[in-house]
Amino acid sequence: MNNNTPLSPCPLGSATGGVRRRVLSLAELREYGVPAAAVTARCRQGGPWQRLLPGVFLLHQGPPTSEERLHGVLLYAARPGAGSGDGGWDGGLLPEQAVSSVSVSGSGPALAPYGAAMITGPAALTLHGFSSVPALPSLPTIDVLVPRTRRLRSTGCARVIRAQALPRAEQITGLPVAPVARALADTVAGLRDTDAVRDLLIEAVRDGHCEPAAVVHELIQAKLLEAPHVVGAVDSLLMEGRSLAEGWLYAMVRTYGLPEPVWNVDLRLPGGPHLGGVDAYWPEQAVAIELDTRSPAASGDRKDGGTADAEGPLWSAYVRKREHLERLGITVVHLTPRKLRESPEQQALVVRTALKAAEDREPAAYVLVLPV
Repeated sequence: MNNNTPLSPCPLGSATGGVRRRVLSLAELREYGVPAAAVTARCRQGGPWQRLLPGVFLLHQGPPTSEERLHGVLLYAARPGAGSGDGGWDGGLLPEQAVSSVSVSGSGPALAPYGAAMITGPAALTLHGFSSVPALPSLPTIDVLVPRTRRLRSTGCARVIRAQALPRAEQITGLPVAPVARALADTVAGLRDTDAVRDLLIEAVRDGHCEPAAVVHELIQAKLLEAPHVVGAVDSLLMEGRSLAEGWLYAMVRTYGLPEPVWNVDLRLPGGPHLGGVDAYWPEQAVAIELDTRSPAASGDRKDGGTADAEGPLWSAYVRKREHLERLGITVVHLTPRKLRESPEQQALVVRTALKAAEDREPAAYVLVLPV
């Protein structure tokens, strides 16, 4: 077999049938039985193939599609030998000794070898359905998240981001994609405009992609929380999260036919101390609802990226207030935005049960109910 010998139509016919078979790594080409000399010849000027990234080849001429770039970046990030420290293929013609000669009888690799790599940054947000990020064809580079131990450089359309601990990837159109909160943090790290950051964070919460607390947690881990272009955006994020949670609470009460409470009130003992505010209160049953919209920064996460005790200062204040109210005979139902959004019927049942149980309890202490 020489460089001009036609390749077996069976394996390469299947190889070019879809995006995973239009973009192949050097290792995959070896499994298909394509020798290095053939790859070299086909990637020369005027040839039918082209190099997309080091060790990754596009089996046609012309610009790659967005899907091909995504697949190619993942293959580049996961390619064997990328952590050897020699920089990998230098972009020149592939030497014959780089690939062993094999027969053209294999059927090729069954699965794309992505390893631990996953798409992150703006490309990941686009895949998650965000509208406030550029479309994939407009992105000059695609961010790919890899373990910190990988000795891999950014090149071409691949921008490498390293992480000490990788999140669990989500599968979108068959590609491993970083969770929204992590992709947001990686995107924000490359921005300097407060309005752009605010738009991203608010879209994440308003469209139900993730909770504010998860976003703030990732910003803390990335040491971005106190960046000038992030501080104001995070304040807007938490306000938006609070507003949405209140809306879901109102909808739950009315959709599932719960008695109408008094909303957003302060409780106080007559002539005594202020007991704290609650989001909803049923005076006759002495049942209160408190929304947990804390940010991790207030819950014990440290600015250095570590995590303090699970019961941070704000959570401790929540617990003290709850215990004080319950000693007075007031039942406090603790709800999170996620529970209200994902399982409102179940949360309505919890509240209804608390209201019903009031019939069998000792009467609560008399408290003043004051507007906030």
